[in-house]
Amino acid sequence: MFYAILASGLLFDFLNGFHDSSNVVATVISSRAMRPRVALIMAAIAEFCAPFLFGVAVATTLGKGVIDPSAISPNVILAGVVAAVLWDIITWWLGMPSSSSHALVGGLLGASILAQGLEIVQISGLMKVLLVLFISPPLGLLAGYLIMRLVLFLVRGASPRVSTVFKRLQILTSLALALSHGTNDAQKTMGILTMGLVSAGIQKTFQVPLWIIAASASAIALGTALGGWRLIRTLGGRIVRIRPIHGFASQLASAIVILSAALLGGPVSTTQVVGSTIMGVGAAERISKVRWQVGREMIVTWMITIPVTAAMSALLYLLLQVVVP
Repeated sequence: MFYAILASGLLFDFLNGFHDSSNVVATVISSRAMRPRVALIMAAIAEFCAPFLFGVAVATTLGKGVIDPSAISPNVILAGVVAAVLWDIITWWLGMPSSSSHALVGGLLGASILAQGLEIVQISGLMKVLLVLFISPPLGLLAGYLIMRLVLFLVRGASPRVSTVFKRLQILTSLALALSHGTNDAQKTMGILTMGLVSAGIQKTFQVPLWIIAASASAIALGTALGGWRLIRTLGGRIVRIRPIHGFASQLASAIVILSAALLGGPVSTTQVVGSTIMGVGAAERISKVRWQVGREMIVTWMITIPVTAAMSALLYLLLQVVVP
């Protein structure tokens, strides 16, 4: 059963990179600071390196802080991960930037509560995860707004050639954003796979092995390199018309919020943070510049992700109990 968890976990990680590559490269591509393929390859390399550079705090939070890995069965973990995978595929196909983090949390909760009841949930850990997930979008909006206002103040009166400077700076901010995304999101899969090792009795304690780190980093890097073009179009142009100055400000704000959360062990939604920083950047220049309707559609998607994936994972768990009792 662990091999099924391993395969589904790495597929989730691949889809996370494929799905969330839009978050990392959408603005740098839309502002024409980098060619699409070059931006994706650079991001993929950074995503691979990030988990080795910044530790596994997020993996520990998600893997043993929400649900006790020794108290759940492999079927519960498999049902939760498969539900998250299915939701990622559905939202990618529809071009809806949803949260892989929300999908994974919802999937784990649905199957585990059905199997063991509410007592299996570690409330303090769950509240920490949900708090981080839900406060990160407004923080992203605020960070994008403040950084854009500061940048506009610093370049007041500058010639149009300043756009060339921001195009070059976007290479650095895109790299920083890719590192922060790899640090945060690859660790979610590490936490799930290590949870699977404990629940299957392969490991007695929750400790992320090096091969899990390497496999997770490779899967998310491969997904990023291939790129989710449907979502890149949504984040890159439907919310705000992106110019180099917008791309620089939104990427810098996103990287600060995501990396700070990762170092503190908080599994944030990269999709939420990047989407909200783009809105904040647009609003800082002119509120009417932002297509708020697209933002509302994204918010609805984020709000339904946890309950929908929880229901999906509960159904999948019941099916697995029949097939693999």
